[in-house]
Amino acid sequence: MKEKIMQAVFAIIACVSILSVTLICLFLFVNGIPAIGKIGPLAFLSGTAWKPDKNIFGLAPMILGSLYVTAGAILTGVPTGVLTAVFMARFCPQKLHGVLQSAVSLMAGVPSVIYGFFGLMVMVPAIRFLVGGSGKSMLTAAILLGMMILPTIINVSETAIQAVPESYYEGALALGATHERSVFFAVLPAARSGIMAGVILGVGRSIGETMAVIMVAGNQAAIPDSLTHGLRTLTANIVMDMGYAADLHREALIATGVVLFVFILIINVLFSLAKRGRTQ
Repeated sequence: MKEKIMQAVFAIIACVSILSVTLICLFLFVNGIPAIGKIGPLAFLSGTAWKPDKNIFGLAPMILGSLYVTAGAILTGVPTGVLTAVFMARFCPQKLHGVLQSAVSLMAGVPSVIYGFFGLMVMVPAIRFLVGGSGKSMLTAAILLGMMILPTIINVSETAIQAVPESYYEGALALGATHERSVFFAVLPAARSGIMAGVILGVGRSIGETMAVIMVAGNQAAIPDSLTHGLRTLTANIVMDMGYAADLHREALIATGVVLFVFILIINVLFSLAKRGRTQ
């Protein structure tokens, strides 16, 4: 009886979760699609000017800004996170492992606004000194987001590597492979699906991050032409304008949420297809 009751409770919780996601999707599409129709899909998605006072809503700079920042976060965060997970799972001494694991857990618990303060007070002056420009740029935002997604990638990837049966490693050693070759050519391929899941979660966080990006990206609603140029992401565009938006402007911001939702969905589907193709 207890098992049946708990099974029913878990089923209800799962249904509530699915219903919540469904309601969010319905709200976004019901309120956002009409705005896209009023503005015009082509003008909304490919327009390069965002001027709410003139009812001009071009989302192309924000779409490209999100793509650039996400790509930069992947380039800086994914290799570092995966290699750190490999080190912690297979190369790290036991005493050092506890320290590193605590540090990674601490990074995961730091609020995004603290990362933003760090980026504003430390990274922006450093980028300004080393590269030039104002320091509030696409490069700064990409590096900062790469740091922020590290805990997610490291934790999930390390768990996936440790879950690989020891027989894979021992079999590679028995065939004459070194410790490093056994890890990288026997263990890592077996943990590919778990590592990919960590990467997807990290990319999802980088796309949805708002506060830290607002503080270091420059928030310029223009297409960036260099790494030192400021930009504005989709999430930053919503947060910066929603406080005073009304009528068509407010509807356009909700439509921006629709674009962001579809953007994340496409990325998840692409990662899933890539993972399935490699598995086959």
